[in-house]
Amino acid sequence: MSWNELLLQVIRVITLQDYNTRMVMLGTGLLGAASGVIGVFLLLRKRALLGDAISHATLPGVCIAFLIGVASGGSGKSMPLLLSGAATTGLLGGLAILGLRQFRRIKEDAALGIVLSIFFGLGILLLTLIQQIPEGHAAGLEGFIYGKTASMVAEDAVLIASVTGCVLLVALLLYRPMQLLCFDEGYAASQGWPVFWLDGLLMSLVVAITIVGLQAVGLIMIIALLVVPAAASRFWTHQLPKMLPLSAALATFSCLVGATISALAPRVPSGAAIVLIAVATFLVSLFFGNVRGIYWSWRRHWRLRQSYDREHLLRDMYELVELEREQDKAGKLGPTDVSISIEVIEKHRQWSHGHMMRALYRLQLQGLMLFHDEGRARFTASGFKEAARLTYDHRLWELYLMKYADVDPLRVDRSADDTEHALDPEIMESLKVMLDKEWNGKVPPSPHPLESVPSEGGKR
Repeated sequence: MSWNELLLQVIRVITLQDYNTRMVMLGTGLLGAASGVIGVFLLLRKRALLGDAISHATLPGVCIAFLIGVASGGSGKSMPLLLSGAATTGLLGGLAILGLRQFRRIKEDAALGIVLSIFFGLGILLLTLIQQIPEGHAAGLEGFIYGKTASMVAEDAVLIASVTGCVLLVALLLYRPMQLLCFDEGYAASQGWPVFWLDGLLMSLVVAITIVGLQAVGLIMIIALLVVPAAASRFWTHQLPKMLPLSAALATFSCLVGATISALAPRVPSGAAIVLIAVATFLVSLFFGNVRGIYWSWRRHWRLRQSYDREHLLRDMYELVELEREQDKAGKLGPTDVSISIEVIEKHRQWSHGHMMRALYRLQLQGLMLFHDEGRARFTASGFKEAARLTYDHRLWELYLMKYADVDPLRVDRSADDTEHALDPEIMESLKVMLDKEWNGKVPPSPHPLESVPSEGGKR
C-alpha cells in the first residue's frame, strides 16, 4: 500500500465515512465512557476483580442460551437470547460472590476465585460440547471470549447507548451514597444507607457493562476497560468529582483509538488494540501523572531533600560562625567576616564531599554563601539573616522538647531534626508566643553543647 493510499484510508476512517466504522466508533466510545465511570467506583470499593469474575461468569449463560435456542428449533444465534443468558449467569455469579462474602464469611478474594473458576470452567465445558454438535461449528460463540467489534451493527450501538445512558444516570443519581460506600462503608451504614443493596446495585451495573461489552472487547478483556482507565485517573487526581470524568475520557480515548487502529489494520483484533491503548495511557499516567506519577513524585522528593539540605547546612554554618565569633575576644568579627573551611563544614555536617559541594553551590547561586579560592566559605548578609531565622526556629523547638517532652539535651538536636520539618507555620507561631518572651526575637543560645571549631576553622 502506497503512502497516498494509506493517507486516504486514514482520512476515511477518521471522518467516519463508512457505516461500519461509525457503528464501531459510537458503540465502543459509549462503552468506554460507562466503563470508566463504573470502574472508578469498583476500584475505590476495592472490588477491581469483581468485573473479571462477572465477565467470566457470563460464558456459561451464552452457551446455555445457544443450546436453548437450538433445542427450540431456532439457530441459537439470536443476540437478545444470548445476551439474556449472559446477563442471567453474570448476575448469578455476582450474587454468589456477595453471598459467600456476606453469609459464609469467606474472604472476598477467595470468593472471587471460587466463582470465577467454577463458572468459567462450566462455560468452557459447554463450549466444547457445543462444538461437537452440527449447529455448533458455525455458532461463532468464541467471539464472545475475544470480542468481534467489526460485526457491530446499528442495533448493537443502540443497545450500548441505552445501557450506557442508564448506567450513567444511576451513577449520577446515587453519587452520594456510592461515594460514602467507597470511602467509608461503616459511616455509610451509620447514615442509614443499605450497604449490601448498594453493593448489589454496583454489581448489577458491572453486569450491564459486561454484557454490552462482550461483543466489543470480549469477556476476557472487558475487565481492562473497568480497571485500567480508573487506575490511570488516580495518578492525576485524588478528587472523585474529577476522577470520574477523567476515567471516562481515558476509557473513551482508548476505545476510539483502538477501534481506529483495528480499522486501519484489519488483522489487528479490536479488543486487543483497545486494551493495549488503555495500558499505554496507564503507563503514561504512571510515569507522568501530576499527583502520584513516578516522575513528579521523584521531583517533589528531590526538591524536599534539597530544602532539607539547605536548612541543615545554613544552620550548621551559623553554629560554626557563632562559635568562631565567641572565640574572638576583641569582638571585631561580624557575621559576614568569618570564613569557614569546607573540610570543617563537611566534618560538622558529616556529608560526603560531593554532597557538600552540590549543596554549597546551590546556596551560592541563591546568593546566601560566597566561596574563596582557598576552599573556604562565608555568609552573605542575606545568607546570615536566613540562617539566623532557621536557627531561631530550630532552637525554639529544641527548648520546647526539653521543657515539655523531657528530651535529653544531648539528644534534642536529633529529635528536633526528625520532627521540625513536619511542623505547620501556625505551630511555630504558637511556640514563639510561648517561649520567645525572654529572647525578644533574638536567637537563643544552643540548649545543647556544640562541638568546638577546629583551630583552622575560622579566618579573620
